[in-house]
Amino acid sequence: MSRLNDLKLCVCALALIGISLSAWADVYKYTSPDGGVYYTDQPPDKKYKLIIRSKPKGYKASFKHLQKNKKKYTPIIEAAASKHGIDPKLVHAMIYAESAYNATAVSSAGAVGLMQLMPATARQYGAQNRKDPKQNIFAGTKYLKYLLGLFKDDLSLTIAAYNAGENAVKKYNNQIPPYPETQNYVKQVLNLYKKDQS
Repeated sequence: MSRLNDLKLCVCALALIGISLSAWADVYKYTSPDGGVYYTDQPPDKKYKLIIRSKPKGYKASFKHLQKNKKKYTPIIEAAASKHGIDPKLVHAMIYAESAYNATAVSSAGAVGLMQLMPATARQYGAQNRKDPKQNIFAGTKYLKYLLGLFKDDLSLTIAAYNAGENAVKKYNNQIPPYPETQNYVKQVLNLYKKDQS
């Protein structure tokens, strides 16, 4: 991996370390065109998207907390990945990008949990309770497996479909949709996945 990618991931980690949130703070994320990821509780402009709403009292979004949760959920991630025949490192990259390993994350669109499942997706892939980490991870991983099959193991298209929906990818003739958020999301997840491979 290039030093530039390492730097971008380091910036992301430092940004997470720097966020010290009081009770009921929101977390916003911005992915720059070059794939750099930035988190804040005070967005300077509308480029930052709300990813975590009203955190519980006493929660602090820090790199230490992220690593603790990563370790906590790794056995579930590995079990789900094994069941569905997916590289667990890909599931880790998706969860990092979706929720930063926060099981109580709720997006502005209403997606919930570690893999940010919408109600219909959760039901379709077996999660009765989206807030339950195990159900969320198993359903999200099953959905990821479906998308990998649909797009013939093309990682970029699979990741794009997870973000924008499979119909959006089909609409643009099986290419990444020209949505800045989706294009940046694909870069972010691929960077995280490649970093975990090294």
